[in-house]
Amino acid sequence: MSKRARFWETVPLTKMSEEEWEALCDGCGKCCLNKIEDADTGQVYLTRVACRLLDDQSCQCGQYQIRKKLVPECIQLTPQNIETHAYWMPTTCAYRLLWQGRALPDWHPLLTGDPESVHAAGVSIRGRTVPEFEVAEDEWEDHIIEEPN
Repeated sequence: MSKRARFWETVPLTKMSEEEWEALCDGCGKCCLNKIEDADTGQVYLTRVACRLLDDQSCQCGQYQIRKKLVPECIQLTPQNIETHAYWMPTTCAYRLLWQGRALPDWHPLLTGDPESVHAAGVSIRGRTVPEFEVAEDEWEDHIIEEPN
């Protein structure tokens, strides 16, 4: 099944084809950053500490098809579990935005037709990360960043 024209505006998340669902990803890479959640407030902070599978230049998972085998804690976002996970997804994430009933941002590749538009808009984490194997988990808070938006 191919993607329907402007499907994100008319098709509920639960009715999207797998191809449509995957196309929602803007390629920013922010979901692959390690996060810190404040136990008291529930606030989620992004760090620049990236999953060991993230390619810092492409902002893509280097082992996407087998990521769950290599990183068991990796969460595969689906229409069925988005309600549970939306709170920690990046604020600019299309999955989160659509789940909240909001529109895609102007720079989103589905609107621009250009996968580089997320990087040109300064929204991605291209070139901004450090690999998780270089930073001890108790030092992650030293790497908290403001979310690129």
